[in-house]
Amino acid sequence: MSAALLQGTPATTLDTDIWLDLKERQCLRILQLCKKQGAEILAPTTVALSDDSLINFLYRVDGLKSFDAEWKHSIRLKWLQTTVHVLSLQRIIRSKERVRRPKDLAHLPLLKQALKLSRKLKK
Repeated sequence: MSAALLQGTPATTLDTDIWLDLKERQCLRILQLCKKQGAEILAPTTVALSDDSLINFLYRVDGLKSFDAEWKHSIRLKWLQTTVHVLSLQRIIRSKERVRRPKDLAHLPLLKQALKLSRKLKK
């Protein structure tokens, strides 16, 4: 949801999902890097940073195309003094519709509202 927040979705999230173009079995490399930076390893795909923010590393995103295909159509936004690539609201909605977890379904109305407003503002 962090990407959605950066695009104006009025919601909160307790973590940041980062999609990595790596095989899941290579997660130890990422976890070791995080640990060197002072993060606490909470699970094979989750770390807590020194400011207690949570990061979830994703190695695939259900309902979407490959990492490379989605990267080509990603949106570049400023976040924490850096430029990041994020999925568009349309792609976030697509993934949440496919996954259908209760928390994802709960976010769909807010995501769709933000997308509609974004489109109106662009006109």
